[in-house]
Amino acid sequence: MESEAPARPLLLLSGKSNAENDVAKVLKNNNTLQLHKNGEEVEVVLHSEVATPFEDDAFRIEEYFNSLSTTRFGRLLIYSPKLSSTHDVISQNNSDLPVGTVCVADLQLKGRGRSSNVWQSPKGCLLFSFSIQIEDGRVVPHLQYVVCLAMTEAIKAICLEKGTPHLDVRIKWPNDLYLGGLKVGGILSTSVYRSKKFYVSAGVGLNVGNEKPTTCLNAALKRVNPLSRELKREDIIAAFFNKFENLYDVFLEQGFQALEELYCRTWLHSGQRVIVQERSDDQDQVVESVITIQGLASSGYLLGITDDGQMCELHPDGNSFDFFKGLIKRKMS
Repeated sequence: MESEAPARPLLLLSGKSNAENDVAKVLKNNNTLQLHKNGEEVEVVLHSEVATPFEDDAFRIEEYFNSLSTTRFGRLLIYSPKLSSTHDVISQNNSDLPVGTVCVADLQLKGRGRSSNVWQSPKGCLLFSFSIQIEDGRVVPHLQYVVCLAMTEAIKAICLEKGTPHLDVRIKWPNDLYLGGLKVGGILSTSVYRSKKFYVSAGVGLNVGNEKPTTCLNAALKRVNPLSRELKREDIIAAFFNKFENLYDVFLEQGFQALEELYCRTWLHSGQRVIVQERSDDQDQVVESVITIQGLASSGYLLGITDDGQMCELHPDGNSFDFFKGLIKRKMS
């Protein structure tokens, strides 16, 4: 794997329609896209300016747009064959980008996960980040759950459409995707508040064609049926945005409660009994208790119940944790 990003990462801009292509031209002509935080200078080109630009295993922009049926999300694409982080492109330019702008990379050198963990992103991963704008800050904590749900629903839809075996990808709270007990993806959402809006940058990494560092969707398909067709990154991301746009509209209009039943059918934790560690009142000892997960609290954290019937919220301890220890319990009044 490469150890450092090139001095001038290439950002190729393309749109689903003439409207998005006009926006792409403005972004290029005004030199809008920047990566000052990383000290990177970027080279920006329009898709129409490049004939046959990339390798055979590069992201196929035309295939992606042919499968995309949204009205807002995913219609303006920023593509790079190799980039430090798609999340940086979106988060550092979010206020200048139309809602739903997506950045896709074939290879990501400095991907990030929860708590600043490094996410390994070799070729074969589906790597993308996209922009969202929300005025009501109360709904922001649940947005990452909508993203997770949209991806699991997209994978179901693609397997059905392509006639491949079903892949039972599940959500591990708060932002991981698991298949057969192994992590195959992760979600990262960050936000900043500016001009009375929350500018959210949602990032997704999904192992589609790379078996390392854990496993991938296509390897799982081959184990079930060696003759099964492989899934393509372009089809999955298009299906994701098609699903996300519908789920997002329900989320904004009716709240996450309207999606919670589907979410809880898709995650790993309903009825799970977990060991929770807390400091005693004098802070000298760690006290452990067993709590049964019930669902999600209105705050977005886990909702649990103790053996004596007390409802409580479960918060992650800030470190990389498993689901049998390390959660911090907070009683609900």
